Amino acid sequence: IDKMGYKGVDTTELIMDGLRVPADRVLGGATGRGFYQMMDGVEVGRVNVAARGCGVARRAFELGVGYAQQRHTFGKPIARHQAIQFKLAEMATKVEAAHAMMVNAARKKDSGQRNDLEAGMAKYLASEYCKEVVEDAFRIHGGYGFSKEYEIERLYREAPMLLIGEGTAEIQKMIIGRRLLEEYRIQG
Repeated sequence: IDKMGYKGVDTTELIMDGLRVPADRVLGGATGRGFYQMMDGVEVGRVNVAARGCGVARRAFELGVGYAQQRHTFGKPIARHQAIQFKLAEMATKVEAAHAMMVNAARKKDSGQRNDLEAGMAKYLASEYCKEVVEDAFRIHGGYGFSKEYEIERLYREAPMLLIGEGTAEIQKMIIGRRLLEEYRIQG
């Protein structure tokens, strides 16, 4: 499948129609447990997408800061303009918040605890913040952000994949909402 971004990872369609697997060849060793094994993998996948979102957002922030210090208008770097400083502050805060949430979800999984709530929250926040930070860095670059000569152009194409990989924002919110209702159920 030819994609607009994530060119380093091949994507293809795989159809297994009528495939029979001998019981001794079943992944995980137990038949009838595939859904549960897959769901366990989805939680890890969501933390992975959150981590990628954090990495892409951090790189976009670094590119934005670097460009803002190099680009001059009215005799000074654009980084000295208050509007750019506000934007950089927002970007850095989003990067750090997403990273903290991702680390929390990963640590919970590593400790053997259920982490579907935290994984969903981390994936949702990191992918949304990634999109916002990349777009802000793209805007800081101005017209150069649209040029393939600048790395931010590639990040601008790749960030949207994180919004859909391992479940859209709407799926994450549905999972988060259900888990919150379980966790905060009124007794009585």
